Amino acid sequence: VSQLLNFKPSDALEVRDLAIVELMYSSCLRVSETANINLDDFEEEMSFLRVLGKGAKTRLVPIARYAKNAIYNWIDERTKYSEDTNALFINLKGSRLSVLSIQLRLKRLALKQGLPPIHPHMPRHSIATHKLESSGDLRTIQELQGHGSLSTTQIYTQLDYQHLLKKHHQAHPR
Repeated sequence: VSQLLNFKPSDALEVRDLAIVELMYSSCLRVSETANINLDDFEEEMSFLRVLGKGAKTRLVPIARYAKNAIYNWIDERTKYSEDTNALFINLKGSRLSVLSIQLRLKRLALKQGLPPIHPHMPRHSIATHKLESSGDLRTIQELQGHGSLSTTQIYTQLDYQHLLKKHHQAHPR
């Protein structure tokens, strides 16, 4: 993820792409949720995002500062291409980006960054794993990801066993 996000955008498309990946990673978003974000889905001065997830369930997710900055930068660029649509992520013709377009842009960005093509679920999976490793709070991760069942979240995160063992040794009193 660090390698994927470690670049300075050179044009409007890269400003948009950085905002997409930062937001997906920051807020545990599915690619379809990302494609459907509207400008009026943000709350509390862009600190939270209302997301319509699977099963038409709405959840409120926080937005990290890097994602917030990337979104502000994209919105500045975005106004050059369209002010007529409420869609956050648009192409240079002013139309909402499709799920397929986002998938292709993520693959292109990964290759540019010297990575193999990534699956669009990678930012979502990565943040869940990183949050679980740092906090151990599976319930919060379940809420962020919009999972109906905690068992789904447990299967999804697939922690590295060495990390789990290290945490166990640190926390265990004996």
